[in-house]
Amino acid sequence: MSTRRIRLDVAYDGTDFSGWARQPGLRTVCGTLETELAKVLREPVTVTVAGRTDAGVHAHAQVCHLDVDPVWLDQRSLEGRPELLVRRLARLLPDDVAVMGARWAPAEFDARFSALRRHYEYRLTTAPWGAEPTRARDTAAWQRQADLDLVRKASERLLGLHDFAAFCRRREGATTVRELQRFDWRVEPDPRGPDAPGAAEVWTASVSADAFCWSMVRSLVGGVMAVGEGRRSLDWITGLLSETQRSSAVPVAPARGLALVRVDYPDDDELAARNLVTREVRQAPGTPGPAGGSCCG
Repeated sequence: MSTRRIRLDVAYDGTDFSGWARQPGLRTVCGTLETELAKVLREPVTVTVAGRTDAGVHAHAQVCHLDVDPVWLDQRSLEGRPELLVRRLARLLPDDVAVMGARWAPAEFDARFSALRRHYEYRLTTAPWGAEPTRARDTAAWQRQADLDLVRKASERLLGLHDFAAFCRRREGATTVRELQRFDWRVEPDPRGPDAPGAAEVWTASVSADAFCWSMVRSLVGGVMAVGEGRRSLDWITGLLSETQRSSAVPVAPARGLALVRVDYPDDDELAARNLVTREVRQAPGTPGPAGGSCCG
């Protein structure tokens, strides 16, 4: 069978999914997507994703790919054009997942290994009553008071190429070395105005890296918020970068506040080279010995 590769751009509300990865007996994004694609293409398919998200985590711009025989698209509703999958799948997929784009991709394109970096956002509210009802599924309620200036200082200390083992759940054979390229915060003021009773700001963290290991973003947020709350010091957050295994002292922020917002890729003529680089063993500066295999985002 001669195959071609299709790139899909996908969004989903992760609240009612048990994460991205297919799991027998559980409702997952990948399982749902593969089931409906198989109905349309009339053949079983396997989807590869840029970064597997945990249960309850959302995506505004997830990227994945699948390989198909072009003959599968030679039907009246598709006319051999993958972009027509968008409208066809819209009739089949549930309301909490959508394919927003579908197109032919070069054979060298790999949703996971071709990625240059992933961008996440974490959204939380300091309102004493919690998140606004219309945003309750994508905004974490943070009941403990925190100093945003301290949170920002703690976030800055984590930037760069480090071993983030203290912030990651262990995966056998996977490296925890990552380059954290962005970790900053913006504030949305209380929509009721500055004189409204009670603090109701929304804080949103923008977090970018070449890749992320399992639960890393939520642990980063949990760690810097602990500093902002005064429960931990700035030296503590810096010291975590010398740890070699998951730290039980690092809290994990709730899943509902996290969303994947973008994945960056190189130009088509640089895809093959990027795939090779990504598969190489990564190692933190000054760390002896191999750091382990590549991990998904």
